[in-house]
Amino acid sequence: MISSVLTAAWYQRRLFAEGRVVIMNGSFKAVRVTDHVWWVGALDWNLREFHGYTTERGTTYNAFLVVGDAITLIDAVKAPFKDEMLARVASVCDPDDVRYIVSNHSEMDHSGCLPALVDQLKPEKVFASVNGVKALEAHFGAVDHLEAVKDGQELGLGGLHFSFYETRMLHWPDSMVTLLAEDKLLFSQDAFGMHLASGERFADEIDASILEQEARKYFANILMPFAGLVPRTIQRLGGLDFKIIAPDHGPIWREEPAHIVGRYAAWAAQRPTTKAVIVYDTMWGSTDMMAHALAEGVISGGAEAKLMPLREHSRSAVATEVLEAGALAIGSPTLNNQVFPTVADVMTYLLGLGPKNLIGVAFGSYGWSGNAVSLLNGQLDAMGIERIHDGLSVQYVPNRAALDDCRRLGVQLAEALKVRVR
Repeated sequence: MISSVLTAAWYQRRLFAEGRVVIMNGSFKAVRVTDHVWWVGALDWNLREFHGYTTERGTTYNAFLVVGDAITLIDAVKAPFKDEMLARVASVCDPDDVRYIVSNHSEMDHSGCLPALVDQLKPEKVFASVNGVKALEAHFGAVDHLEAVKDGQELGLGGLHFSFYETRMLHWPDSMVTLLAEDKLLFSQDAFGMHLASGERFADEIDASILEQEARKYFANILMPFAGLVPRTIQRLGGLDFKIIAPDHGPIWREEPAHIVGRYAAWAAQRPTTKAVIVYDTMWGSTDMMAHALAEGVISGGAEAKLMPLREHSRSAVATEVLEAGALAIGSPTLNNQVFPTVADVMTYLLGLGPKNLIGVAFGSYGWSGNAVSLLNGQLDAMGIERIHDGLSVQYVPNRAALDDCRRLGVQLAEALKVRVR
């Protein structure tokens, strides 16, 4: 095993000598995490969208090299970042020395380069959950040396002790986590992560407000549909002996990992607050006037209003606010007898995420056909959101009386919120 700053350059020369076309940038270095573990992932500074979720700060695809008597790679990276990952591996060892690969999750941002990696490195075994084996084969066809590990199974690899625990539907059926006993380190795949590209590898090196914002956004947009499964998973993982959490996206939690676990427990509960999220779009300003009057009523009623015009806020930002809210007020003008497209978009997105414990109301303006509010009422019902009002519709431009009605509705919403959180 070669371990020096010259390793990547040496390996690059060997690849070219063998006619293997790989761009191996010697500036990519591994980062030591523990005595046995190195971060060898990739930084995606340019990612701005992930499954309809806006990622203003990019992301990381985390992979980890575990160095014992034999070498194990935990997870891989998105296909275009394979060479970056291998360059980091090469700063620690000859990549061809990787004997085992563990695939905790088969989604393409973690497994995209796996077939090429297996073909190039020729590991003895590739481990995945039972459902992970099925998913990888469905993605790629046959994968050489692929072997299923069972829930709770323990393996000795290179003199180190690994155990595997299924976390089904957090957030895919194949999901599992891996515990390295010697270093008390939990490789948590998508759980406890966030989309954040940063030069820092550890959470304690990053501003706490950024961590809170990005972790909450990640939970809201990725894990909210499965929030009901989170408490059981936390309870099970709580019985494991770990001091570090290494997720597949974002920084590593090496200090007080209980903090992020606690935040997950709180977010999963979705306890209502006195915050009303007011989401809307407007054509000629009428629905905007209604939204502002509604917000003033909420505030005067002693609750918090979060006004979110969709020309300024993404669907993922809305989901993030809704996660810690008590009410959703949704407003739309009527366009071609339908809900305005941006509003329909965000409602479809929220329906899939399935937020819980909300009350709601619809409002909007119209010209000659006022269908939007009734359609929004139906969508609120489909989401299981308790409506406190049949909704407000205003033809053309709201007059003083109409705006007073909006303000009174805001006060009513605030009063209903305060009752729910007592």
